[in-house]
Parts: sequence; structure tokens; C-alpha cells
Amino acid sequence: MITQKMKYALKALLVLADEAAKTTPEALTIEEVARRAGTPKRFLEHILLELRNAGVIRSTRGRSGGYSLLKAPADISIPELLRTIDGPIAPLPCLSRSAYQRCEDCKDEAACRIRRVFAEVFWSYLVIIESLTLADMLRADAPQIAL
Repeated sequence: MITQKMKYALKALLVLADEAAKTTPEALTIEEVARRAGTPKRFLEHILLELRNAGVIRSTRGRSGGYSLLKAPADISIPELLRTIDGPIAPLPCLSRSAYQRCEDCKDEAACRIRRVFAEVFWSYLVIIESLTLADMLRADAPQIAL
């Protein structure tokens, strides 16, 4: 399950990607991104800062300043966004590739039935999600899912 923060990040990135696709794209202010994305400005400020620090978007100062995509939508990985905004995506810390931790109450990972079952589900999920990019969400034929 993704957090509300992640949903706001995706909505903001979709707005910035739509703007980038225009013949004369402009940097968008936080207020404009929030308005177009239907997200609260106070949450979006922190999210956009995280995305900027992660190298996904850029901010421009000045009169015509604002936010714009730094990368092409096809180069913006959905699982990397998930990890940036929400942290590890594994259902158990012992399954995480980027933030592995042994479960405190586990005596033997190899024999852990909970780990085994969730590993199968998680790897199936990873096979699908690891290939997703922001460009996939922009496709006209992409499934219409209400965020």
C-alpha cells in the first residue's frame, strides 16, 4: 500500500510531466502544481523538496521560477520514487534489498514460513513494479485508477 504522501508525489509528477510535454513548457509554482494536482500546498512543499534532492525535478528561482522535471518520464522509476518517498517497499525488513534487517524475533530465516510466503508475494510484486516508470502512468491506454 502506498501512502498519501506518495500519492501526492505521483500527482505532482504527473502535472509536471504534462507541462513538460507542451510545446513551450514552463516551470510551475508550488501553488500551481497543488491546484492542478488537487493536493494541499503545505504537504507538497516538503514532497517537492524531497523529489528535488533525489534529482527527479529541478527548482528555478526568480520571477518565472518554479518546478519542472529534471528527467524524462521514462527515466523516472516508480519503485525508486516509492523508496524515496515511503522508504523500503518490502513487506518484511528481512526481505528488503536496500534496507535489510534481520527480524528481531526470528531464530532461523531459512526456515521462517512467514518470510517464505511473503517473499513469494513480494517477488511477484517486484517483477511487475520494477519495470514501471512515470511514462507508463502517462500513457493514454494506461488503466484509469483514481489516485
